[in-house]
Amino acid sequence: DNEDGDRFIEIWNLVFMQFNRDDKGIMHPLPKPSVDTGMGLERITAVLQDVHSNYDIDIFKVLIAEAAKITNTTTTEHPSLKVLSDHIRATTFLIADGVLPANEGRGYVLRRIIRRAIRHGYKLGLKEPFFFKLVAPLNQVMGDSYSFSKEQSSLIENEILLEERRFFETIENGMGILENAIKELVAQNKTTISGKVAFKLHDTFGFPLDLTADVCRENAISINNQEFDIEMSKQKNMAREAGNFKAKLQIDYSGKPTLFLGYDEKSTSATLLHILTNERSAKSVHSSEQAMLILDQTPFYAESGGQVGDIGSITCNQGVFDVTDTFKIKGNIYVHIGKMVEGVLTINDKVKADINDEHRQHVMRNHSATHLMHKALKETLGNHIEQKGSLVDRYRTRFDFSHPKPLSPEEKTSIELMVNQEILKNQTTQAKVMDIDAAKKTGAMMLFGEKYGDQVRVLDIGNSKELCGGTHVAKTGDIGLFKIQSESGVSSGVRRIEATTGLNVISLIKAQETVLDNVSKELNVSASEIALKVGQLIKQLKDNEKTINQLKSKIAGSEGNDLVSQAIDTGKYQFLGVSVDSVEVNELREMIDNLKEKFESAVIILGSHTNSKASFAVGVTDNLTKEIKAGDIAKLLGETVGGKGGGRDNMAMAGGPNVKLIDEAIAQIKDHLIK
Repeated sequence: DNEDGDRFIEIWNLVFMQFNRDDKGIMHPLPKPSVDTGMGLERITAVLQDVHSNYDIDIFKVLIAEAAKITNTTTTEHPSLKVLSDHIRATTFLIADGVLPANEGRGYVLRRIIRRAIRHGYKLGLKEPFFFKLVAPLNQVMGDSYSFSKEQSSLIENEILLEERRFFETIENGMGILENAIKELVAQNKTTISGKVAFKLHDTFGFPLDLTADVCRENAISINNQEFDIEMSKQKNMAREAGNFKAKLQIDYSGKPTLFLGYDEKSTSATLLHILTNERSAKSVHSSEQAMLILDQTPFYAESGGQVGDIGSITCNQGVFDVTDTFKIKGNIYVHIGKMVEGVLTINDKVKADINDEHRQHVMRNHSATHLMHKALKETLGNHIEQKGSLVDRYRTRFDFSHPKPLSPEEKTSIELMVNQEILKNQTTQAKVMDIDAAKKTGAMMLFGEKYGDQVRVLDIGNSKELCGGTHVAKTGDIGLFKIQSESGVSSGVRRIEATTGLNVISLIKAQETVLDNVSKELNVSASEIALKVGQLIKQLKDNEKTINQLKSKIAGSEGNDLVSQAIDTGKYQFLGVSVDSVEVNELREMIDNLKEKFESAVIILGSHTNSKASFAVGVTDNLTKEIKAGDIAKLLGETVGGKGGGRDNMAMAGGPNVKLIDEAIAQIKDHLIK
């Protein structure tokens, strides 16, 4: 029985595999019976250290004690402490291995581990980052054996801290909604939460479904997963409908694969095998018609791996077809999109396919530079850099990569310098096709999550070795120049660099020089003195703003003195309600403060029209706030002018778009109070 079973700990098991059970439940003998064996390293350690649980071995005892200390937990027996000690080890080693929190792939696994740990800290009452503090104690007990973790401790702590900050914001926003929903269910004696609620938490607040499930499970409540799936399906359908899906994905063609000759050839003869016009197969394409053509062989590179497709022309004696894009279907059939410029092309015509070499050269320079930049990023920022996306066209390379923070000016300069140094070496580019295992042995960089065939193409360019099927320059010197144009954030933990090469760099520098020249002329200084001059102007502007604000305060005080005489004595207090011309909100507040000092008991309303908006400031002396509240008055004023209002009992603000009703709004409050 269970009680008897608790007396034993499994440290090693043997599984004798003899049958295969099919989908109908019928057992079939295996061709080769086998024995599967598995031993738990931590369980063996528990035996050697004479303890009854993995969590009682020396490593975990230290981590659990530290977790208890950090979380202010009085007992080391709390189950959440075991979760924290286990998860900090997994988290630390994953980040040290180059994995960063993300929304997909192994990065998502890491994000879930971290967030589950944070969730347990939240259960212990922690409302601010704490998990990152366990990296140091982990390195104390395991750092000597796993030095790669110790060496990257700062990076690991920073990554965990960033993820904690993000997730605590998510928890704060979503937990209240979830807890209220659970309370309502409990009050109604229900045990299933709506999938719509779970989806709203997921979609609007970024609250993960697994976290919602954890919280619900603790309260003996289940989620209506069917409803959740329906909502998720609706969202995907909406996104799909909103997207611009090309007809290229719907081409019905089952011919032979296209022979690609574009690595070595810019032009080739070919046979026209298939024509598609208006999304239908056709026997011919005529002048001015849009079409898609499939050839038996082609020099045109098809859009793949982030590199755009080639452009060019397909010609024969009877006509000219202008190719504006090239893509692949079914992985190996090349489709040429374009327009018939003149004449006619017919199935089985012998044609000549020519790429636009100028376009190809621009693209190749940018693509080759991308490989050098990827290598430079790893050397500058660390091995955690992973490619998250790429686009290479004739004008630029756009490269997305995993990194937790913006690049510093020094880091960008270092990357540019590394790439340009490789360009100046003018080394020959080499591409070799080999089987995937041989490629791995060369140390070639591979993209996580990418599907590779048995045969792959390994590209050696400069100091970079990477799997790539794209087209590249013959020598690094052919790239010419490399310049980063911008660096920005794409999403949490993902940065983007846009850069350009060759003559595009010259154009970029020329454009920047033109801007500098224009600014230099406007400021009447040399280009080298612009920064100094701008600094002086900023200081002068701040000094002027300070002087203006001081003058405005004096004017506001003076206007306030003039307004005192307009107050109405209600018998209990003075009422002053007026509109003043073009006074900013801050000045209205100052005027209210000044006026309140001039009255023993008063209700004061000042309205103003600035920036096409009605603004009000309301002041009530402290001795009246039990009867009359400034916040209530501001709310009524805001409603009258089509906006909102509110604030403290003695000071409040209001505003709205209807400037024509400023005087009427004040009059309504006046009539109400005086009556």
